[in-house]
Amino acid sequence: MGYLFKIADRDWEFEQIYELNYDSFVEEIPQHEPNPDEKLIDKFHEENIYIICLKEKTLAGMLCIRTQRPFSLDKKLDNLDSYLPEHESVCEIRLFTVNRKYRGSKIALGLMLEMGNYAVAHRHDLALISGSVRQQKLYRRVGFVPFGPLTGKEGALFQPMYITRETFLKFKKQQVCS
Repeated sequence: MGYLFKIADRDWEFEQIYELNYDSFVEEIPQHEPNPDEKLIDKFHEENIYIICLKEKTLAGMLCIRTQRPFSLDKKLDNLDSYLPEHESVCEIRLFTVNRKYRGSKIALGLMLEMGNYAVAHRHDLALISGSVRQQKLYRRVGFVPFGPLTGKEGALFQPMYITRETFLKFKKQQVCS
């Protein structure tokens, strides 16, 4: 495939992250307001771990993991923990997107596998996501479970979801065996 999955650690990777965030979460999904720089730096940037997919020196896709609360879902849902199964360590997946040029490939699944590997390695047994309603089929295929009401606004609606370590490991095993 020629894709490299890794944790972002170079300035040029972060510049492309800001540009892809803008394209995805300002222009495509109107979640944030436009700005003249056409870059979107996440408000939790300093706390995020960015898992990226590169095709040579082009950012093909990304997501980030955040482990510090309050999560963005804590601010959107009252008493977030009441929706969740028992867990010891939770992380939040944010800013999951694939460059439009690379959609239809297996990049999204690759990012999910890398995210799960990272979460398991760091002893998280539950991961949360605000999944775009446009991509519910993908999230359910991986094993995410929807909970609570939709969040966001018209044109940018998200379904809160979670995945357990056990469900991720079953999904990973299926991918390896197929």
